[in-house]
Amino acid sequence: MSEKSSIEWTDATWNPVRGCTKVSPGCKFCYAETFAERFRGVPGHPFERGFDLQLVPHSLDMPRRWRRGRLVFVNSMSDLFHEGVPLEYIKRVFGVMAECPQHQFQILTKRAERLSDVSRELQWPANVWIGVSVETSDYLWRVAHLRKIPAHIRFLSLEPLLGPLDNLPLEGLHWVIVGGESGRHPRRIAAEWVRSIRDQCLVAGVPFFFKQWGGRNKTAAGRVLDGEEWNAFPTR
Repeated sequence: MSEKSSIEWTDATWNPVRGCTKVSPGCKFCYAETFAERFRGVPGHPFERGFDLQLVPHSLDMPRRWRRGRLVFVNSMSDLFHEGVPLEYIKRVFGVMAECPQHQFQILTKRAERLSDVSRELQWPANVWIGVSVETSDYLWRVAHLRKIPAHIRFLSLEPLLGPLDNLPLEGLHWVIVGGESGRHPRRIAAEWVRSIRDQCLVAGVPFFFKQWGGRNKTAAGRVLDGEEWNAFPTR
């Protein structure tokens, strides 16, 4: 867990699971995998096993130690709904979140089908946000699964945005994040793709957050769209 995060839309990260496997084009240049594999084989390092999937039960208690409330991104280095994570362990994670109402927990998954399958087995306290990633129109089906989840806040992460998404099904959603890809091999993002999503959100009344243009130097590229930063958050 990190008490501070450089991710623009959260305050902190909490990783009760580490590691993952690729499921769609957005995973190709995964930042988490790149980071974790740097430490494969380093004795005693949290990522001694690289990006292999592993449960981290000793981290489960960490949110309870934070008295000041914050936005907490759950599993920035994994996917809680990975098929290798047992349902009973997911329930333990949800139990911790329910016990920490001072925080708002943001969960993001590409495994929308498993999320939908197990959601009825979980309790959904008001401080748990759930989102799915959609990188191209081929993966808009994930949104249909998301809309079934009885969470107080349901959101989309359109990052890395790899193509136009001109007909987003925004009904029943509460937040949209958009971002370009960063790192050594960033793929193209077009301004017209971002504008289209922003405009759809404005029409639908859905808060829109533009995270970054990305590129090899994401700081230099910035996050300004049409002369302003777009930093809207959902109503909690």
